[in-house]
Amino acid sequence: MSTSPREPQFHHAVLIDTTPLPDSIPKVEEVGATSAPLLSASYFIGARCKDYNEDYMLCKHEAKGRGPVDCLREGRKVTRCASSVLEDINKYCLKEFRAHWECLDQANHKLFSCRAEEKPYNKCVFNNLKLEKVIPDTPKGEVPVHLKESPIWRHK
Repeated sequence: MSTSPREPQFHHAVLIDTTPLPDSIPKVEEVGATSAPLLSASYFIGARCKDYNEDYMLCKHEAKGRGPVDCLREGRKVTRCASSVLEDINKYCLKEFRAHWECLDQANHKLFSCRAEEKPYNKCVFNNLKLEKVIPDTPKGEVPVHLKESPIWRHK
């Protein structure tokens, strides 16, 4: 494997590597969302992108410390899938999505503070994208916290 000669560029004491990735690594745009919209969409991203996420995590595990390098292809698939979820949510549920993530942004990312905005958002995503919010490791037979009508603990 030959390396191409390159000149590093320094900008504000940060090294920017301008070497293009090999053609074997699929090109993908960044997700381009801040933390509140990502948190708001995270369960739906997890639902649609579960297989890609599992492939990426398995690759990282099998790479024994070289995951960031050896698993770029799988990581790009995860990014592309997450972007598709955000695009679809913006297309079909923009009003509800914006209300929920703006609430999260104002409430310091506390999900329990935004349950009122979450219910119509979850309903819209389910009706339009057929994705459902599922909280991992919720005990069998117990109603998940986001579906409870009167949670025991509330933020006032």
